[in-house]
Amino acid sequence: MSRYHVSSNEGQYEKESGEQVLANKLGIADADELDGAELVLLEQLYRSVFEQHFPLGKITVEMIKSWHRRWLGNIYEWAGQERTVNISKGGFMFAPSTRLPKLLDDFEVKYLARYTPCTDMSEEQLIEAIAITHVELILIHPFREGNGRLSRLLADVMAVQGGYRPLDYLSWEQHKTQYISAIHAGMTMNYEPMKHWVSKALRRD
Repeated sequence: MSRYHVSSNEGQYEKESGEQVLANKLGIADADELDGAELVLLEQLYRSVFEQHFPLGKITVEMIKSWHRRWLGNIYEWAGQERTVNISKGGFMFAPSTRLPKLLDDFEVKYLARYTPCTDMSEEQLIEAIAITHVELILIHPFREGNGRLSRLLADVMAVQGGYRPLDYLSWEQHKTQYISAIHAGMTMNYEPMKHWVSKALRRD
């Protein structure tokens, strides 16, 4: 889908899609149809992660890449691979593609290794861990497509590691502008706004 502006040919689109649908293995040129296919596969990935291959230990960048590959590998050739294009959304430029290897190495050392597994954490510690890792992964935006949904999967896995259920994202959907502002606040390492939204999404029942 053309949710992002891209700066090279990795963003090639399906013919007759009006540059609205990324080139895909299925030859789908309708955005709604492709959204539906991605949703079905995402539900399958969730079942696989939470029912068959739940990570009890430390989460790694390679694990996140494998999730992306398992999710979108039947749709996109580049599933599970770091993007090679620069992308922006709503005028906001995500991390340059040339910096992704270093940024992902740092993400693993500074955040994944520090915060996962999320066992033996207080609720406040868990909220902080999820908020920071979510913001940082979104800002890196390692993949050409599906970064938001993979970042939510990571947040859900962390919540379950911490003894909670997967997050309820309704409040995020209802307040998208404020959620996006919370992501942008992370550019200056201000994670308080995102901690607010994680707290609202955490299911305590």
